[in-house]
Amino acid sequence: MIRLDDIAWHAAAFKLDGVAFTAPEARYSVLMGRTGCGKTSLLEIICGLRRPAAGRVWIGGRDVTDEPPGRRGIGYVPQDGALFPTMRVREQIGFALRLRRRPAEEVAARVDELAGQLGVAHLLDRRPPGLSGGERQRVALGRALAARPQVLLLDEPLSALDEETRDEMGALLKTIQFQHGVTVLHVTHNRREAAQLADALFRLDAGRVCECDARGMGDPR
Repeated sequence: MIRLDDIAWHAAAFKLDGVAFTAPEARYSVLMGRTGCGKTSLLEIICGLRRPAAGRVWIGGRDVTDEPPGRRGIGYVPQDGALFPTMRVREQIGFALRLRRRPAEEVAARVDELAGQLGVAHLLDRRPPGLSGGERQRVALGRALAARPQVLLLDEPLSALDEETRDEMGALLKTIQFQHGVTVLHVTHNRREAAQLADALFRLDAGRVCECDARGMGDPR
C-alpha cells in the first residue's frame, strides 16, 4: 500500500498542494496526467529522492517520510531506465543486492531467477549500448525487483517503445506484479496503457490527485 497524506512540494512556479491518495496493496495502480504536471516529482517524493514541504508518505502502513530511499522497500524504474553504461546485465540486476552485501551465491541465484522471468537470460553478459529499448526496460525492471521491494514505481516505462513491444511489456508488467505480489504505481499519460493495466486509476491535475473509474476508460484503441 502507498498512502500520501496532504503532500506539498514546489519549485519555482510549479507546485503540488494537498496531494492525498492511497494505491491499494498488491494491486496495479496507474497515475495519469499531462506532461509536466508533476507525476515524476510525485514518484520521487514517494521513493525519497525529493523531500516534501509538507505531508507524510506511508508504505505498507509505515511512515517513511523521514527514511532514506534505501530503507523504504521501494523499487524504482525511472523513465529512461538509467542503466549503468559500463555494467553487464547480470551486474545491473544484482546491483541492489550487492549494495546490501548479500552473499554472492544469493545474488547469482536471484539474478538467474529474474533473468528467466523477464526473458533476458541470454543477455546477462551484454552491456546497455547493445540492448534494444524493450531489453533495457526488462533489465531495469529486474534491477528494481532484485531486493524484493514491497512497492514498485514505474515512470513512463513504455513510452519509448514501439507498439508491439509496448503491448508485450505491458503484459509482462501485469504478470510480474501478480507473481511478485508487489504494489505497483505506474505513471503514464497514455490512455491505452491505463486501460490495459490499471486495477486502480488516479489522475494528477492542477497539483491534486483524484481517483477515476478504471472501467470507464472506454475503448483503449
